[in-house]
Amino acid sequence: MTVRLSVEGQVAEVLLDRPDKRNALDDAMAAALRGALDEAEGAGVRALVLRGAGKGFCAGRDLAGANPAEEDAEAILVKTFNPLILRLARFPVPTFAAVHGAALGVGLGLALACDVVCVAEDAQIGSPFARIGAVLDSGGHSHFVHRLGPHRALELIYTGRLLTGEEAAAWGLVNACLPAGQLLEHVRAMAATVASGPTRAFRLSKSLVQDIDTKGWGLEAVLAAEARAQGEACRTADYAEGIGAFQERRQPHFVGR
Repeated sequence: MTVRLSVEGQVAEVLLDRPDKRNALDDAMAAALRGALDEAEGAGVRALVLRGAGKGFCAGRDLAGANPAEEDAEAILVKTFNPLILRLARFPVPTFAAVHGAALGVGLGLALACDVVCVAEDAQIGSPFARIGAVLDSGGHSHFVHRLGPHRALELIYTGRLLTGEEAAAWGLVNACLPAGQLLEHVRAMAATVASGPTRAFRLSKSLVQDIDTKGWGLEAVLAAEARAQGEACRTADYAEGIGAFQERRQPHFVGR
């Protein structure tokens, strides 16, 4: 198995488990990852952690069998990898990436498709595509431009320079950088805490944030969307529990409904 799913409590953990290939994805592994995400959603989890086995997170697409003379790179992205990136980005509960070692190409895309990205100090993050005459893909242009600005995006694309974990956090590309030995414990603890929260409301916020990004909403549109989301949230059990706990001066117990 190249992808392993485990569920503990309300948190799913998806492990990319092809360490001999630095977790590089071929078609079969991409399909297995889609299947793991489907299974996790079907299990009703309230948070998800994505991580890699071995020395790195994911080195990208497995190019060992690539044949430039015959393959259709556009079709490969459109049929295989773009749907996978979108599936993860739209996963309906909070998602967390724990990144160590290499996160390149589609591996970078998978990491940045998660809601929260924490990296180890030994992380290597970036776009090495200039070395093979290819274009950054898997959503990399969007993430680089929005998080770093056009000037830094093009610098990384032109030079192929890889960011360390510390640089990626300092530049704002990821949420945090931690010593390698503390990374997974930190991410697991964060995911467990979030999973015990009002995840139905979190889902509404996640959708709203994505719409702001993709639709370019201004303040008026955001205010209207927030009102609609609040109207939906106020009909949930978690809302009633949260208000009741506040009034009774006790800790709330959220169930994600």
